[in-house]
Amino acid sequence: MNRSKTFSLNSVVKVGILAAFAYVLMFIQFPIPIAPPFMKVDLADVPALIGGFAMGPWYGVLIQLIKNILNLTKTTTGGVGELSNFIVGAVFVYVSSSIYKNRKTKKTAIFSLALGVVAMTAVATLSNAFIVFPTYAKVMGLDLNAFVGMTAKTNGLVKSYFSLMLLSIAPFNLVKGFVASFVTELVYKRVSPIIKRR
Repeated sequence: MNRSKTFSLNSVVKVGILAAFAYVLMFIQFPIPIAPPFMKVDLADVPALIGGFAMGPWYGVLIQLIKNILNLTKTTTGGVGELSNFIVGAVFVYVSSSIYKNRKTKKTAIFSLALGVVAMTAVATLSNAFIVFPTYAKVMGLDLNAFVGMTAKTNGLVKSYFSLMLLSIAPFNLVKGFVASFVTELVYKRVSPIIKRR
């Protein structure tokens, strides 16, 4: 077997393992009061971030894709949640790892993760406002105001659909992104030598 084929097989195995870890981490969730009850924080972005940092941005995106395809087997959102998770997660990983690959230092890692969180939050807020929530409402037979009502029970700042996006969805993604970034910073240097090994 030649070197390129070995590297290709090696990469496929690593992506598969990281995607499997990401899928398992989707089951470990915790709610935060500012968000709708069906949105929970998890660490499933961490393996994709590690893969993106160690192997390149598109590997991280591929891990996000596989994770969400696997999650379709137990979807309760008709695939809408998985599509949203992929779009938002892919932006997070791609932006962060694209910046990091140009200069692999601790400061760059922190800076790239912070920009990734900001980009993810912006995309998540816009996509949820105009695509995800309206589509999910149609799939579930709900009115958009139902999301406002269920969120307002724990987040008193939510009074309208606009405030739902600005004061619930945006902060939720900021929290989720910074939690994933913090954990990635803690574990990356420990596991990256294993991932980079050929």
